[in-house]
Parts: sequence; structure tokens; C-alpha cells
Amino acid sequence: MRITWYGQASFGIESGSGIMIVTDPYDPETSGFKPFPDKADIVIKSSSNDDFHDNDHLVPKKTGASVIDALELAKQGGATASHEIGFRAITAMEHDLHPSGHPDQNAMYRFEVEGIRFGHMGDMGNDFSEEQIEFFSGVNVLLSHAGGFPVISLEELKRVVDRVRPNLVIPMHFRTLCYKPRMMHFITEFLELFGESETDFAFGCSAELNPEKMPDPTRSLVLDYF
Repeated sequence: MRITWYGQASFGIESGSGIMIVTDPYDPETSGFKPFPDKADIVIKSSSNDDFHDNDHLVPKKTGASVIDALELAKQGGATASHEIGFRAITAMEHDLHPSGHPDQNAMYRFEVEGIRFGHMGDMGNDFSEEQIEFFSGVNVLLSHAGGFPVISLEELKRVVDRVRPNLVIPMHFRTLCYKPRMMHFITEFLELFGESETDFAFGCSAELNPEKMPDPTRSLVLDYF
């Protein structure tokens, strides 16, 4: 399967059979990233109240596409399926001192595609509870915040990774040269904490993933934005 980082918290994950999942779509106007190039079968968003995470209406869609609001899913039982792919969600909150002045609830979520279990941190801003850490137990690929405030600190990310022990950590939600907000870290801060010797670089916005070739112990994989 193939994973593409579009920017911010948005990825495209395309199965070998052609099913495309798009996560947490941003608004190109406010974020600075490019419009979405690929048609989605499934769009999943961590909430419906954040301009950097909830723009499912800006993602081109295939006939029969579905949209999953992970926060609503978390509040209504926590599990659903679309296109024979199961999704689970757990509630989260933006940082208590969010720049907006009114932190909102959102959700983190996980799903499995062709034997690879993905976890996505949504717009989590605070330290993880034991329940939230356990939620990500067993994931192979953790799509993780790497920019610091207003999402989780890098020290908290390291604590979560050390507990969860995914095969791959793919950083997201960090400052880039095109990203309009400027309060977050560049990727260099993440590399200092996780170590360049334990990090691979895709040298592009996409990478191929194979369940039989997952690294062990944990490594990080840095993608460029689309």
C-alpha cells in the first residue's frame, strides 16, 4: 500500500486494491498546503469544528464515498466500518491553553488496512491518559504530532511511543516552509529527540508500506509534504 502526506494532519492511504482513505483534511487557503489531488473512498476527520482538520468538503470523492466524524464516532460507541475497513475512535481535547481561547473536543482514531494497523492522533493537545495510550496498543504505524504546542509536547510524544512501541512513527502537524501558522517546531526538533540514526527519510511525499517489512524496534519515517 502507499501512504502520502499532503500536509498538516492529512494523509492519503491507498490500499493495494485502490481504496483511498484521507485523514483530517485541511483548508489550503488557511494552511498554505496544496489542494487535495486524489479522490477518496473514505474521509475521516477528528472533529467537525477545526479549520485545519475537518474540511471533508474540499476532498474530491469517488462515487459511494463516505465521511466519518471520529468525534461523533467516539461518542456513539467508538467503532464503525466502511468499504470493509474497521475504524475505532476515542475522545481527545485540544491544548488547555489553545490559542483560540476555547479548546475544543476532538478524537483520535485507528484503522487497519491490509494487515497494517494505523493510529492517528487527531488534534490531541494534552498529555495522554492511560486509556488513550492503551487505545493505540498494537498499532504498526503511528501518525504522530511532531510540532509541539498547541498539540502534545515532543517529550509526551516520546513517552507515548516508548509505551506503545509502534513499528513506524510518521511525524505530522509540524511547521514547514509553506505552512502559514508559525508557532510550531520544524522537524529538526523531532529529529533531536528521536535521533537521526533511528530515522529514515522518504525524500518525497509518499512511501510504500509492507506489513512483512515493518521495522522492529521502532523507527521514524519522515515524509515531505505534497
